[in-house]
Amino acid sequence: MKRCVVGIRSPGESEVTAKGKDAPTVWFPSMATMAAVLSEDNRALLRLIRDAKPKTLTELAALSGRQVPNLSRTLRMMEGYGLVALKKNIREIEPITLATSFTILID
Repeated sequence: MKRCVVGIRSPGESEVTAKGKDAPTVWFPSMATMAAVLSEDNRALLRLIRDAKPKTLTELAALSGRQVPNLSRTLRMMEGYGLVALKKNIREIEPITLATSFTILID
């Protein structure tokens, strides 16, 4: 899976000019937000999606033991940070992991 470099930047703060492999690809507004998004449960969910490749949120709910509405909220939030893609099929949504390995840079 794609390696993800995480950075912390408050709204209005100037952009960091890091380049190359150390340039953050995902920005969080605070350490607290990053901790919530990359919690152990959410990282386990990303690994489950990567390994099991569920075709629907219903299938993912059965695999994870979580309710579909809960998964939907969590995955939409992760999609906003670029960690997952939610592929819309005819009547279902297929979750796809975009990142499962994280490097966190703290300046």
